[in-house]
Amino acid sequence: MAQVNFNEDDFIRTEDGNYEIEYTINEIGLGSNLIVERKQADGNYEVVTAEITRKDDSVFIVWSEPFNGRLIFEK
Repeated sequence: MAQVNFNEDDFIRTEDGNYEIEYTINEIGLGSNLIVERKQADGNYEVVTAEITRKDDSVFIVWSEPFNGRLIFEK
């Protein structure tokens, strides 16, 4: 499994008040078997159930607030 780390600054606020990160299919594949993990204050990660949507060649991870974490996926 491959992973991509992200931080709060990577999120963009959407018109509906949520926050999203955009990845291309070239970066993470088609978006199947994605695991989103949020980094806790103690440095450990917890799995979160984030909304994941696709449009054209992009995959969007959507959450109510920006956070530090990682995306785990099959390459």
